[in-house]
Amino acid sequence: MAKLILNVFVSLDGVMQAPGGTAEDTSGGFGYGGWQVPFFADEEMGTFITEVFDRSGAYLLGRRTYEIFAGYWPRVTDPEDPIAARLNTLPKYVVSTTLTEPEWENTTVISHDVPAEVARLKERTAEGELQIHGSGTLAQSLMAHDLVDEMNLLVHPVYLGGGRRLFAEGGQPTAFELTAARTTGSGIAIHTYRPAGPARFGDFDPPGV
Repeated sequence: MAKLILNVFVSLDGVMQAPGGTAEDTSGGFGYGGWQVPFFADEEMGTFITEVFDRSGAYLLGRRTYEIFAGYWPRVTDPEDPIAARLNTLPKYVVSTTLTEPEWENTTVISHDVPAEVARLKERTAEGELQIHGSGTLAQSLMAHDLVDEMNLLVHPVYLGGGRRLFAEGGQPTAFELTAARTTGSGIAIHTYRPAGPARFGDFDPPGV
C-alpha cells in the first residue's frame, strides 16, 4: 500500500495559488502569480524536488494542475531529466468531472466517488509514493477524509496578503508531527509533516495555583 504524499509550494502566509506564472491562476482576481519564480535557481530546493520525484510511483492531480503539467512536461524529452522521465511514464490520475479524453500518456480520469477511488489507488500502487503536487482543492478534500499520509511544505520567504490557501477556513483542527526539516540558501524552509490526530487544546494555570 502506497502513502499519499502532498507536495506544496506556499508563501509565508500560506498562499499556494499560482506559484509558477503570472497567468497560471488568476481566479478571484489573484494578481501575484509567479511568486515562486525568483527562487527557481535555488539548487538545494531543486535537489529536494528531485528526491521527491525519485520516490514517486504514481501521481494524483487536480484538473488545473494536471493541465499545467500536461502543457509543459510532455515537451521535455530528455530521458535524463529526473522529473520529466518519471512524469511522462508513470501512471497519472486526474480528478475531473469534465475531462473525458486526456492526451497525456498513462492518464486515467477519476470523475466520481473520489475519496473511495483514492483509497483504492493507495491500495493498488505497489511501488513508490502516490504523490499530489499543488492541486489545492483536491488536497483540501482528501485531507478532510484523512487520506493524506504526509505533506512536504516548501515555505518561501515572501508574504502575499491574499490568494488561495492550502488550509481553508472551517477545516477540521488537526495536530501534525514534524518528521523532517531543512532550509535552503535562498531561505526556503522545507518541512515534512505527518497528521497526528485531532488538535488538542487547554489553558495555562493562573499564577500561584
